[in-house]
Amino acid sequence: MSKVILITGASSGFGKATAELLASKGNIVYGTSRHEIMHNTIKFLKLDVREAEAVENQVRAVVEQEGRIDVLINNAGMGIGGSLEHATQEEIRVQMDTNFMGCVNMCQKVLPFMRKQGYGKIINLSSIGGVMGLPYQGFYSASKFAIEGFSEALSAEVKRFGISVSMVEPGDFATNFTASRKNSQATLQDPAYGPVFKHSLEIIEKEENGGLKPEILAQTIAKIVDCRKPRLRYVVANFEQKLSVAIKRILPGNMFVNILRDYYKS
Repeated sequence: MSKVILITGASSGFGKATAELLASKGNIVYGTSRHEIMHNTIKFLKLDVREAEAVENQVRAVVEQEGRIDVLINNAGMGIGGSLEHATQEEIRVQMDTNFMGCVNMCQKVLPFMRKQGYGKIINLSSIGGVMGLPYQGFYSASKFAIEGFSEALSAEVKRFGISVSMVEPGDFATNFTASRKNSQATLQDPAYGPVFKHSLEIIEKEENGGLKPEILAQTIAKIVDCRKPRLRYVVANFEQKLSVAIKRILPGNMFVNILRDYYKS
């Protein structure tokens, strides 16, 4: 039986690859985007996940049309690079509202319907940056750390309603995320941070541009969608990045931060 799947940020990158794969398997896939999009197999909804009222209206529209939502995939996100010291209130707000509050808004509006139907799956896109604080991507990491804590708590609260919660923690992937990252001009212009930030950006962008294809992550999400008892966490990354996540769990905090500092030349 085909599933009714709602995925945010489906116009490009992870979201597009995942939505297209799930639709190719015969599922009914609704994707959100902040822009009007026409697609042969995906039913696009114009939506900014930061707007709670708009989220409620679109979720209700899907339920009215299909009778249910079986799977929610929270993928919408963005990144802002720069030093924590120079981050403006607006940059922090946009980063946290998009990555974290967007996820919260979607979950809160979908959950009443999933509880009523007695089942459902929620898949939240975190990052390996959600298990380690990445220098010069501090508020991006903060937003993903927030998703980690939120998802753990949510999993404990809703399991008794037949609802599973999973997190996908991608490493570096070759998507348009790199090109669309907004970088702090104040950081770039500061002689104390600028040269180091530029060098760190070179490392970050090289890793991302040489990263895995988004279709690999889409395949993992498709397996979670079909899994009877999905795990809470799925790390999807190359060997070195998977190893870094494992090392983070066993090394003393200061030692691991020193490794990050050395790697990013910060």
